[in-house]
Amino acid sequence: MLPLYVTSGEPAGIGPDICLSLADRIDERPIVVLADINMLRDRAKILNKNIEIIEFMGQTESSASGQLYVEHVPLYEDVVLGELNPQNSAYVLEQLHRSADYAMSGKSVGVATAPVQKSVINDAGIHFSGHTEYYQEFAGVNRVVMMLATKTLRVALATTHLPLRDVADAITKARLHQVIDILIHDLKTKFKINHPRILVCGLNPHAGEGGYLGREEIDTINPVLEDYRTQGIDMSLSMPADTLFTPENLKNADAVLAMYHDQGLPVLKSQGFGEAINITLGLPFIRTSVDHGTALSLAGTGLAKGSSLHVAVDLALDLARN
Repeated sequence: MLPLYVTSGEPAGIGPDICLSLADRIDERPIVVLADINMLRDRAKILNKNIEIIEFMGQTESSASGQLYVEHVPLYEDVVLGELNPQNSAYVLEQLHRSADYAMSGKSVGVATAPVQKSVINDAGIHFSGHTEYYQEFAGVNRVVMMLATKTLRVALATTHLPLRDVADAITKARLHQVIDILIHDLKTKFKINHPRILVCGLNPHAGEGGYLGREEIDTINPVLEDYRTQGIDMSLSMPADTLFTPENLKNADAVLAMYHDQGLPVLKSQGFGEAINITLGLPFIRTSVDHGTALSLAGTGLAKGSSLHVAVDLALDLARN
């Protein structure tokens, strides 16, 4: 049975800690962590975890409780807990490279990712915008969509890691068509929602207030949404974000499309931080991720919670069954 790979992310952060918590699971499908095996063994000792860490050599059986499969990826330098080291940036990127390569070549069912620290990778002289953009480039697809989800809410983003001053210019009819096409396709194919109902945030306060607070809704967003509505897609016109996220509006929605990162994600994370997950739509393979960062100050303390990683693994396994 093909494995699910899990990247351990930034070695000085909590990624290795939460990956060790995967040893508590019993899954039919093998789960394999990409990490320096010696570093993981050292971290387990620091955390007083009695785990049998097994080097993965192509086993197809699932691990037992208390066991963890690890594919060894060697560090470049020893890790100091909580201290970023640009010399290990290539180690982090090797995890991503292997996970993407295995998924693209049919050697795995997909990947779940622990957090990385974008800043230290850029400090190493390597341009890196994030996991989402890395996997997009590796897969050679024109557009991917970042969607975060809790048990009760899914929020997809029209734009992702852009400065706020650049967002309006980035929201074009072409981009919106690409994003919405991917969102509808993956809701139907990956999540098995045959007739998704999608609510869409406006860009401006009050969705532009009829043009008095901006014309993006009138000139760009609503004309695109009308195209889908005439095709029978259950999609709102642009709605003020401050009232869209109310229980009455959300109770029958399958997903929300937000125009920018901090428009939709604070609401979602306030509902389920630590148990939300990130899904990259539009890739030819499954990729899920945690909803949090590297939490450098918690590394090796035993205070890091692995709940988001477990939910990410659960969803990846569920999607692999579909």
